[in-house]
Amino acid sequence: MKKILLLTLLALPAAAQKKGPALARPKLVVGIVVDQMRYDYLYRYWDKFGSGGFKRLLGEGFSYESCHYNYVPTYTGPGHTSVFTGTTPATHGIVGNNWFERETGKTTYVTEDKTVQPVGGTLAAGQMSPRHNLTTTITDELRLATNFQSKVIGVCIKDRGSILPAGHAASAAYWYDGSNGGFITSTFYTQALPDWVQKFNAAGHAAEYLSQPWNTLLPIAEYTESTPDDVTWESAFKGEDKPVFPHDLPKLSATPSAAVKATEKASGEKQPLAPVRNLDLIRWTPFGNSLTADFALETLRQEQMGQRGQTDFLTISFSSTDYVGHQFGTTAIETEDTYLRLDRDLARVLDALDKQVGKGQALVFLTADHAADQAAGFLEAHRLPGGGLGVAPLRDSVQQALVRLHGPGKWILDFENQQVYLNRELLTEKKLEMAKVQNEVAEILRLQPHIAQAISATDLQRNAWPVGLSMYQANGFYAPRSGDVLFVMSPGWLEAYSYPVIKGTTHGASWAYDTHVPLLFWGWHVRRGESNAEVKIVDIAPTVARFLHIQEPSGCSGVPLTEVMK
Repeated sequence: MKKILLLTLLALPAAAQKKGPALARPKLVVGIVVDQMRYDYLYRYWDKFGSGGFKRLLGEGFSYESCHYNYVPTYTGPGHTSVFTGTTPATHGIVGNNWFERETGKTTYVTEDKTVQPVGGTLAAGQMSPRHNLTTTITDELRLATNFQSKVIGVCIKDRGSILPAGHAASAAYWYDGSNGGFITSTFYTQALPDWVQKFNAAGHAAEYLSQPWNTLLPIAEYTESTPDDVTWESAFKGEDKPVFPHDLPKLSATPSAAVKATEKASGEKQPLAPVRNLDLIRWTPFGNSLTADFALETLRQEQMGQRGQTDFLTISFSSTDYVGHQFGTTAIETEDTYLRLDRDLARVLDALDKQVGKGQALVFLTADHAADQAAGFLEAHRLPGGGLGVAPLRDSVQQALVRLHGPGKWILDFENQQVYLNRELLTEKKLEMAKVQNEVAEILRLQPHIAQAISATDLQRNAWPVGLSMYQANGFYAPRSGDVLFVMSPGWLEAYSYPVIKGTTHGASWAYDTHVPLLFWGWHVRRGESNAEVKIVDIAPTVARFLHIQEPSGCSGVPLTEVMK
């Protein structure tokens, strides 16, 4: 009897058989990265935030209060890549925003790709792709898991903040070209901008934002979380006498940008798409974030993301926080104002997700690609340890020491990312052992003021480094692209390329002020609460993979954070 029943069931058409429950996935994943956001900004500006942005994410979502980067250098390119690949530069190969290529003898840019052409923008801005990333991203894995039916789109003013999160298999990636004031892409993704992107660009949103002065959102006297408006360590805009409010954006943007001028010089003719104004200026204002939010919301609507029966993935990176932080520092009124305005832009994004995708139907995470040190001038003014370490004088000291040891010659080919690239051909010519000279350079650096550690690439690769400064260096080291000697500056000390005049701040170190960033999850199947457990930035991608029931990225070294899941 049982055999007859089983045979009868097997003979039924598929539609007549009882179906199991459908696989539960969010309709949309939104990965938000805030460029140069320190963890403490969440609470520094708490009293000034509205209820719909950061406070909503914290109140309705889950916060990891001790999320850190676990490598150096902490820069934008490696940061975005590590978030979405779930691994460190030692595996994905993005060791900096730029690095020295020994094969060509030149420095390359993180998303530079001369094999592709711009779509909608200039040659310099548009020859970009993710080809330097050596592993898949969580966005790639979603595309693979759905047989490329999911849409994955990256949006950012910076090319690297759009391209690297969107991955190799992205449906699209868009970034901003200040020479024409529009969002562009490259032939890596498509041969022509969609009509809706062309219409968005033609509307002149960037010019509209720059048509009025940048004044504070609140009365300036209420910015009690920030230092006074006029301090010596902030950098004024070109054309300003002082770095103070209001910033006259119509006047400051009145002359063409350097990008426009360079394109006109190269071509010998006026650019037909080029505006008279410097629309690139919007990057250095909070309105660059607002423009990004505008474009992201238009992307949601026009591409019907989260409404097509498949899980889609939108990556949004807000970059103006980084530009403003570099120029004014971490305690400036400009920085606070930028975050207060970003809070409102986040509220717009969350409201749009509720309306378009449905409440609780989108999975959102928010983090940062790195944090930032205090401005050197601020530290000095308050007698705190730290300052600016001149990169050029440090490089020259090493070069001169090598000349004294081994005679004349160009011993250093490049000096960036807190790494020294030696002239290996010269070492061969002089019959010098590589490891010996590397250790000499490490010793020279260790004797310099404000250098906490220096180690040769040979020693770094010969040993395992589970903890300590060398662990950060090992995780950030990829031999074909990294230098021969790596060093770490003392806490509070930052690379000062404009030494001895040091304005604003920067990042890149292994200390907590650069590695400690927010990590918030919100929305679909996210448990409300917080955790003080130490987690790593590389844990984000495998956590999203667990939410989606898909494979983690190919080089993933992080672990799923199951505590956040209902």
